[in-house]
Amino acid sequence: MTQAETHILDAAKACYERWGIAKVSIDDIAAEAGVSRATLYRMFPGGKDVVFDALRVRELEAFFAELKQGVIGATDLEDLLVRAVVVATRELRSDRHLAVMLASEPGDTLAQLTVQGLPRIIRMASLFLAPLVEPHLGRRNSARLVELLARLVISYFLAPSDHVDLGDVDSARLFVQDLVLPTFQPIPTP
Repeated sequence: MTQAETHILDAAKACYERWGIAKVSIDDIAAEAGVSRATLYRMFPGGKDVVFDALRVRELEAFFAELKQGVIGATDLEDLLVRAVVVATRELRSDRHLAVMLASEPGDTLAQLTVQGLPRIIRMASLFLAPLVEPHLGRRNSARLVELLARLVISYFLAPSDHVDLGDVDSARLFVQDLVLPTFQPIPTP
């Protein structure tokens, strides 16, 4: 991504946080970025929808880069999974942009976390996490486990539980030990 594209996405994010996606126009984004409409359309053919789609992808990539950093040094599969769900949950909870989106555009934001956006989230989770899980479970089971964790983290984020707090290490560890690991048998080490 070029510096100019990054600048435009930063401007789109600022506009979105200020007014919500429905009220933001291409003119607003161009003015915030200090570029012409023509420049914006040249970089993002298709306009506002393409800009916001690119912003979603960038935010998702940043989220998974942070998640990957958070699991470095995991000692075994359980530790890896606990770290992953804790970091992911904490990142979701502390994401100011996501909080603004949920408050100002709940329908669109929920769709991006569930129906419309979930396939993209699962693909990104698989790209980042499946290679870390694969040595423990093999390719097929690592993909299944990453998908399950992505769905569970989003579900518990959107509808918090009185019984499970995936942002708490001890609670997440019990959750992983009791409900996740029994479903996935690690590959025996020689």
